[in-house]
Amino acid sequence: METQNSNVSRAEELKLLANEAFKAHKYAQAIELYTQAIEINSQNAVYLANRAFAHLKLEEYGSAIQDASMAIEVDPKYSKGYYRRGAALLAMGKFKEALKDFQQLKKICPNDPDASKKLKECEKAVMKLKFEEAISVPEAKRRLVADSIDYHSIDVDPQYSGARIEGDVVTLDFVKKMMEDFKNEKCIHKRYAFQIVLQTRELLRALPSLVDINVPEGKHFTVCGDVHGQFYDLLNIFELNGLPSEENPYLFNGDFVDRGSFSLEVILTLFAFKCMSPSAMYLARGNHESKSMNKIYGFEGEVRSKLNETFVELFAEVFCCLPLAHVINEKIFVVHGGLFSVDGVKLSDIRAIDRFCEPPEEGLMCELLWSDPQPNLGRGPSKRGVGLAFGADVTKRFLQENNLDLVVRSHEVKDEGYEIEHDGKLITVFSAPNYCDQMGNKGAFIRFEAPDLKPNIVTFSAVPHPEVMPMAYANNFLRMFQ
Repeated sequence: METQNSNVSRAEELKLLANEAFKAHKYAQAIELYTQAIEINSQNAVYLANRAFAHLKLEEYGSAIQDASMAIEVDPKYSKGYYRRGAALLAMGKFKEALKDFQQLKKICPNDPDASKKLKECEKAVMKLKFEEAISVPEAKRRLVADSIDYHSIDVDPQYSGARIEGDVVTLDFVKKMMEDFKNEKCIHKRYAFQIVLQTRELLRALPSLVDINVPEGKHFTVCGDVHGQFYDLLNIFELNGLPSEENPYLFNGDFVDRGSFSLEVILTLFAFKCMSPSAMYLARGNHESKSMNKIYGFEGEVRSKLNETFVELFAEVFCCLPLAHVINEKIFVVHGGLFSVDGVKLSDIRAIDRFCEPPEEGLMCELLWSDPQPNLGRGPSKRGVGLAFGADVTKRFLQENNLDLVVRSHEVKDEGYEIEHDGKLITVFSAPNYCDQMGNKGAFIRFEAPDLKPNIVTFSAVPHPEVMPMAYANNFLRMFQ
């Protein structure tokens, strides 16, 4: 009996320590401590729901759903189990499934005003979704917005004092002036925004799904990870490492937008550099360059607010043109997410992917955008609920089969801005410091010098930005759970 009591109090102790770690935004540490408490007492719904909340904060929605479901199993009347699972389903864009959990929550807490509010918002989101589905035109019959815009015919008011493109050529002077305007929270004229996006689309459409990059001997090349709408941190990268040019080329490895509230400024800056000099700026698709993510995490709302509805459609079309992966000097494989659920995938298989679509929920394209490495060998379920987790043996085989040396990927927040895993064969790089203004992480980028291509990792801290909260334009409903 005494042992049982001491076990119960030890588990409670661990829970309190985990709560402290959670409050300090140390979510991975909190998960570890909740896990220890759960190992002592697996029949405690509170521990499971708390761990689900920590997973939510790390965007590990698959794990959050699993924990919340276990909490519900332990105690079917525990309201926080439904609350957490509903929030995780919402974050994945699964509104209809989330609705069931909020209906259940309302049954358990009929007088809780918060539960009523959440249910109402969820019902609204589902109605909106049904309406959009009802009026949507089948893919095959849809006319591309990009084909209907002639930016030459848009007049620019003589009073407009912002950056201007003379003729059809995007120059460095224009890009510098545009960045300065953005820094001062001014927007550029719609005509020039259309021009940049449409010209970028032409450049991207002509590329294969897997792009080969050649870095000549004595030259260098920089790879950046997720920027997530953190425009002022993007400016800091250019401050630290120089502006993009043919002599100083960059690859931005997906997730340019969403979460941060300056996503439009980020994407127009990256696209403008691409127009100015295509070999100075390489761009890869991330899982957030998609309609479903943009609808939830802020980019769609931001574009609507700063430009208009036409641009929402246009960006969605251009995101479908982004390449899925890059190979540097036939040795370094760079991809946003990770590797595959099957062995034997060749670079030629990636080249052959028809990428001009919204990301599917399974298959090679989905895995390239969503997968994560894991410390264990083999493969496991994804913490995110999409893609999979893959071990060092999977990485090693992929590299051997394709005669490559290294995988560089992004997609995950890292405390130091980067992490080297899988016996040094895989590097994660993440370039959004103090992600969402709350994670306290550093950002990083990697400079490769040819011919030896040894990764030189540079880390940096967040810089101040205007007082606009992250997720300021996000789905109303999702903001309620932040």
